[in-house]
Amino acid sequence: MGSVNRPRRLRTAPDYPGAVSEHYFTASPATPAEERSHVFEIRGLEHRVTTASGVFSADRLDKGTQVLLDHVPDPPESGTYLDLGCGWGPIALALADAAPGATVLAADVNERSLALAARNAADAGLGNVRVVEAGTLLTELRDAGTRLDLIWSNPPVRVGKEVLHQLMLDWLPLLAADGEAWLVVGKNLGADSLATWLGTQGYRVEKAASSKGFRVLRVTR
Repeated sequence: MGSVNRPRRLRTAPDYPGAVSEHYFTASPATPAEERSHVFEIRGLEHRVTTASGVFSADRLDKGTQVLLDHVPDPPESGTYLDLGCGWGPIALALADAAPGATVLAADVNERSLALAARNAADAGLGNVRVVEAGTLLTELRDAGTRLDLIWSNPPVRVGKEVLHQLMLDWLPLLAADGEAWLVVGKNLGADSLATWLGTQGYRVEKAASSKGFRVLRVTR
């Protein structure tokens, strides 16, 4: 997970408690980019990746992301897929590995995350990944009328309820009629609250899995 949409002043909200770190919604991190190399197993495949300070989960494969990747079904072989809040790119790598015939879009607002996600996809030889700044991609997809067949996301819940809800209102309408969004959210960070709110917005929400303090939500129209 990384950060998505437009940078703005952050605040937490009662349903999504916790401190907010700079990388969640900052386009240009102030911290120096201290790069580091890791080897992670991502959905059964080993990847050597580059991460850096100032991006989400620079030293490990985040537990929430791991729970999501452990519980989502394999995607269809082709389609237009989105890693929303891509960070350094683990979800995009997993999508591209599983569906080499698909177009995998990776979106974030953090320019350092975007550079790392693009670099890691290129280093893995995954030519079907396209990394784009979130606001730019959102406008592009809306203008072109492009629909998303699949969204996988570990969304930045610590930005607060208002910002998180706007994030969902921006991106979920881009789902195709038969599209699916798979979200992982901490139970103590408002997973059930988010599921309830999404239901009030007309979406069907299934609590598909619970593991290690996280819920995996399947969201459809």
